[in-house]
Amino acid sequence: MNCRHCGTPLTHPFLDLGSAPPSNAYLSADDLNHPELHYPLKVKVCGRCWLVQTEDYAQADELFRPDYAYFSSTSSGWLRHAAQYAEDIIARLKLSKDSLVIEVACNDGYLLRNFVAADIPCLGIEPTAGTASAAEQLGIPVLREFFGEQLGTRLTTQGKQADLIIGNNVYAHVPDINDFTRGLKAVLKPGGTITLEFPHLMRLLDQNQFDTIYHEHFSYLSLYTVSRIFQTAGLRIWHVEQLATHGGSLRIFGCHSNDRRENTSAVEELLAEEIQYGLQSINTYQGFQTRADRVKNDLLAFLIEQKKAGKKVAGYGAAAKGNTLLNYAGVKPDLLPFVSDAAISKQGKFMPGSRIPILAPSALAEYTPDYVLILPWNIRLEIMGQLSSVHQLGSAFVTAIPELTVIRA
Repeated sequence: MNCRHCGTPLTHPFLDLGSAPPSNAYLSADDLNHPELHYPLKVKVCGRCWLVQTEDYAQADELFRPDYAYFSSTSSGWLRHAAQYAEDIIARLKLSKDSLVIEVACNDGYLLRNFVAADIPCLGIEPTAGTASAAEQLGIPVLREFFGEQLGTRLTTQGKQADLIIGNNVYAHVPDINDFTRGLKAVLKPGGTITLEFPHLMRLLDQNQFDTIYHEHFSYLSLYTVSRIFQTAGLRIWHVEQLATHGGSLRIFGCHSNDRRENTSAVEELLAEEIQYGLQSINTYQGFQTRADRVKNDLLAFLIEQKKAGKKVAGYGAAAKGNTLLNYAGVKPDLLPFVSDAAISKQGKFMPGSRIPILAPSALAEYTPDYVLILPWNIRLEIMGQLSSVHQLGSAFVTAIPELTVIRA
């Protein structure tokens, strides 16, 4: 396999998580009577442009199906994050009723709803039917297509160039990152701005966040590598912000290469920090497998210990990262009988691979577990607040990343 960006042969392994089904391919009761399609989940790093990437096995249309079950609006914290961003960017760019905002992967309209409320014209691009329908119900026009250079060019010929292009947690999800970036270039108005948010590779390494690796994430990104990709497409990153979301993310601000805006000091400072951390050294990536294995073994030992002691354990948050963790550890319903989740779209279904039932949050109060394993550790504080009544009844909270942690009442 060659690098998806620069074409260099990939010879440096980063992580091997075995084989697993796509992390968002939740199962119905009928699906339990049929085999699941598993793909190898292996990650390599390019020694030239330093793009960390999964090996080619699954296609995007196999991963982002019409029944794709992730709805962004499920998290109240994420809604607040989106609302604050909208307020800030509208003021910063002086957006008005004469502007056009395009969001790639608009999901259920969690973000563009804020622009609709501000009377700023917008367009969502979302290939998954369920989430696109939810966005349309909020008054957001949606194109149900995958984004790339062809679509970006078509929109431009239709007079739909954007003053602002938004892509939150989509850049890592595209198999052809060069084509996607050329699409951003094609549909961006002269003087326009691109903002992309994505998990920062440096935080993945630093916090042992291997569970954020799954088939839907084709790439794991640093500012250095994204800067290279942008430059190749005729774009430039002029500002960057570090965010706490998803365990540590970047929000990059892009423009055309010939834009008059100068780069802020934040860009050079973070590039220097990445070099100092070692993101452009193969030695930094070696040994990560051992760290992932330690988390897997500690979680399995904990679950087996509780089962032997007659304790009850349940999970919370049927997140994709939870599926990576459970499948790599080989956890089944005998060790974790169910996972609760607030998303109605997931309730009554089963976790892919592990086939653990997904129930409503009310099941926790009925089951009264001794331990609640929080799988989406990045919003653990939000979840712990939602489950305060369960905590008061004596349930302890457990997270596995970056290391096994038990929080008692």
